[in-house]
Amino acid sequence: MAESVYKVIELVGTSTESWEKAASAVVERAAETLRDLRVAEVVEQDISINDGKVEFYRVKLKLSFKYEAAD
Repeated sequence: MAESVYKVIELVGTSTESWEKAASAVVERAAETLRDLRVAEVVEQDISINDGKVEFYRVKLKLSFKYEAAD
């Protein structure tokens, strides 16, 4: 079996509705330009507050994908 190598990047997503939607936004957007996404790990969650109300939810993810070296 050949060894595999994965690259890990950090991305931040936001949503006015939930942390789950913020995380989904990250994965869906990353999938548009990255291939072979493997794992997303939630690193941090926070919210922005304005006038005593939640303005938006923010999630920082570590996202891994298979690394393919250029030929």
